[in-house]
Amino acid sequence: MKKEYDFSKGVKGKFYRPNTRLNLPIYLDEDIAEFVNKYARRKKTDAGTVVNRLLRNNKEIIQSFQ
Repeated sequence: MKKEYDFSKGVKGKFYRPNTRLNLPIYLDEDIAEFVNKYARRKKTDAGTVVNRLLRNNKEIIQSFQ
């Protein structure tokens, strides 16, 4: 790595996108990931679908108490 970089020809905000939504990865604890993967295999679906269903159900439960 250089000690100093020349940014004099750089363009401020060139890659900034104000309305962009990022899908950041979510890392599950090992025991939870194992449970989700086993369940997904049994249901012949993918882990993402299982996690989304679990979260959606919990969201509905939480909202019913508000």
